[in-house]
Amino acid sequence: MYFKTYLIDITKLAAKPEENEDFDCGFELPKLPYPFGALEPVIDATTMRLHHGKHHKKYVEKMNEVLTENNKKKSLIELLMDSSSIAKKSQEQFLNNAGGHFNHSYFWITMSPEMNQKPSGKLAEDIDKQFGSFDKFKKEFIETGVKHFGSGWVWLCVNDGKFKVQGFLNQSNPYIEKCGHPLLGCDIWEHAYYLKYQNNREKYITSWFKVINWEFISKRYEGLK
Repeated sequence: MYFKTYLIDITKLAAKPEENEDFDCGFELPKLPYPFGALEPVIDATTMRLHHGKHHKKYVEKMNEVLTENNKKKSLIELLMDSSSIAKKSQEQFLNNAGGHFNHSYFWITMSPEMNQKPSGKLAEDIDKQFGSFDKFKKEFIETGVKHFGSGWVWLCVNDGKFKVQGFLNQSNPYIEKCGHPLLGCDIWEHAYYLKYQNNREKYITSWFKVINWEFISKRYEGLK
């Protein structure tokens, strides 16, 4: 059954991340929390329009094609972690597109026009403790993205107090792979960067670090402790 999707305000979902264990974006296409050109020159307005209005919108539509109202009694995260309540023939379509929906919804909110932020509080302390320094973490994250073959995402996730930087194929994520909570994810599908960076994925990820919303991620990390 197909359910019409409507824009929702994603900023409300992340207004107080310290009070919520998980970021749950529901089953609708969110509005961007900033104008299309707000992340320039790192990410251009044309890419943002296509990425949000075409790619993300399509994931939401294809996801909702296979969901019933009964499925929606569970949260999206619950369904990503266990899709057994969805018809077997539709599970692959659901995971591919629901993964894309969650990943992009989280991606938008973890970027900010307030550039060159850094982690703060407990997150900053724990990154230094596990990786040696923020710069060493950044280097590992970028290298993981550059070495990743094909389309996918690079995620920083946390599980039992331990960080892990890992690349995932296509639209998979830490919930689907059951390896912890996502903290930071970078879209390394070519549609995320090709108009501006062509095939230079390393330049894209390096530049992308300038627009990371570390304020949100730091608060989210505190809420997961």
